[in-house]
Parts: sequence; C-alpha cells; structure tokens
Amino acid sequence: MNTVCVKAYEAPPLDLREIWRYAGACSAVEAQEQLLRECILELGDQTVYRVCYREFPVACENGAVDLGFTKVSSASLAKHLSGCRSAVVFAATVGTAIDRLITRYSAVSPSRALLFDAIGTERVEALCDVFCGELATEKQHHGLSLRSRFSPGYGDLSLSLQSEIFSVLDCPRKIGLSLGQGLLMSPTKSVTAIIGIGSSL
Repeated sequence: MNTVCVKAYEAPPLDLREIWRYAGACSAVEAQEQLLRECILELGDQTVYRVCYREFPVACENGAVDLGFTKVSSASLAKHLSGCRSAVVFAATVGTAIDRLITRYSAVSPSRALLFDAIGTERVEALCDVFCGELATEKQHHGLSLRSRFSPGYGDLSLSLQSEIFSVLDCPRKIGLSLGQGLLMSPTKSVTAIIGIGSSL
C-alpha cells in the first residue's frame, strides 16, 4: 500500500457503559442518566467518523524499529511488533463538534462538560474498534492477523513520533486533523496508532 487511504464511517452504536466508565462513574442515578440522554440528544449527528491510514514494512532489531518512514528507539514497540513484517499506521478523528460542546459547558456546567468528554472518548475508541475490525477481516483472508494498536506516548514510544505520523499520512489534508504545540491533536478526540500485522497462528 503506497498511498494514504481515507475512510468515512457511519456512527458506531453507543456504548453507555463505556461512557460512564470514561466519566469515572461506576453507576449512575436517574438524574445523571437523564443528563447523559440530554447530552447525546444535543450532540445529535454532528460527529464525523474519519480514518486515514497506510501500510508500511517493519523491521525490529535490538530495541529499534524501522517503520518504513522513520526509525524509532522503543523496546516496548519492538517487543509488540516482534514477528511482524508490516504495520498499518493510522489516524482517526470524530471531528470538532464535541470539542466545541466541552468548551461551551466547561465554565457553566462542568458535569455536562465531563459527559461530553466521556462521550468523545467513547466515540473515537468505537471508531478505532470498527476500523481495526474491518482491517482484521481483510487480513484474515490472506492468513494474517493483527496485533492490538499501539500509540505514541505509550510505554517508551516517544510522543514525538506524532509529528512524523502526521507528515506521512498528511492528516490535516486527509481528515482535517492537525498537530499543535505540545504535540496535542486538534480535534482532541482523535487517535494515532500503529497496528502490527503478522501470520495467523
């Protein structure tokens, strides 16, 4: 795969249990459940679901990983990709609507801001799951399997890898995802990750 691919998805089903988990609540009383319903209704269909990705050959040796477009020193990533000959590097975003709602309510209703933040996290994780599931199905036809996704900033993989991922995937132009100061993504409810591809056992 020598070009960056872009996909747009329909909204995955909402997982209310995951939203409460991201909000830090083990359970919810009726008033909180009503507030969540109101937040979901206010968000409506403003969320977008976009992914851009590209597959690269990989090679791991002595804690160093050659990702095809850059080389990084990361023992944890090297261990994670051990046995893989290629990896898919991807970026996913659910757009700016949730960011606007978080900002709007941060001062006037922290509880709503917290729930919108949790909804945004659940939405982008659900998008990643849909994309990875689709990719897994595609690779299974070729006798291949996927490793779990591995993001910059996890383990000893430097967050600075974000800059090179954004460059090689052309994230701003492909899916409207930009990288600001401190390597923070905008929209904030976005993910970049590496998925190792290896032979099925």
